[in-house]
Amino acid sequence: MTGLRPAEQLLQSLGITDPRDIDLEAIAFDQGATVKYRPLNGCEARIVGYGTRAVITIDNRRLKSRVRFSTAHELGHWHNHRGRSLMCRPEDIGNPGRSPIDPERVADSYAADLLLPRYLFVPKAKALGKTTFEVLDKLTSEFSTSMTATAIRLVEYGPEPAMLVCHGPLGRKWFNRPRHIPERWFPREDLDADSYAFEVLHGDVRRSRRVLIGADAWFDRRDADQFELYEQTFKVSDNEALTILVFNDDRMLEG
Repeated sequence: MTGLRPAEQLLQSLGITDPRDIDLEAIAFDQGATVKYRPLNGCEARIVGYGTRAVITIDNRRLKSRVRFSTAHELGHWHNHRGRSLMCRPEDIGNPGRSPIDPERVADSYAADLLLPRYLFVPKAKALGKTTFEVLDKLTSEFSTSMTATAIRLVEYGPEPAMLVCHGPLGRKWFNRPRHIPERWFPREDLDADSYAFEVLHGDVRRSRRVLIGADAWFDRRDADQFELYEQTFKVSDNEALTILVFNDDRMLEG
């Protein structure tokens, strides 16, 4: 883990040592912003700022974890894009498929650091010892975040080398491959019909067990059939499934 990033520095300056103390309204007030909650049409969140003051408005019809992420996202805009009035649509917030330099992705990164600060998250994840959806349940509850946001954090900073892949009915939507996973492991567009993920996405099962599967079910490479990895899939919605792939063979991480 490298040095603390701006959102994490802010949390430490406020003396936050427990995820339950991450009070976004109080943090916003400290940063000169007021948070309001009410139904919004045409956007999920917005921020209007002038000088050192801002008003953040969040659609209160969303799930609690989504409301929290949207609030943290707008604080990310306040930190990185001050001077601009922004309206964020649902597809603008928490979309890992965007370019890392896209302003919405920049705000997402700030939100992740604010809600899942590494100095709190990493010790708790390592203490749990696995990169599974059962572990995700515990971390999601403790940090009051969504499964998707927590899963991204877990594959980036968790105790096992892992990748996160999101699929919909038309194929792969996005994936998160941390830097310690070699770039040659690029997940296939389609879901292998023999994979457990296929059964979860297209069937009635919402979550699969953590099972060993041939790497060639996930990667279209000549040498993929020489390896196995752990797969576990969770259905996020009727049209979207997340799969954690854990690289348990050190040979896959070489080079």
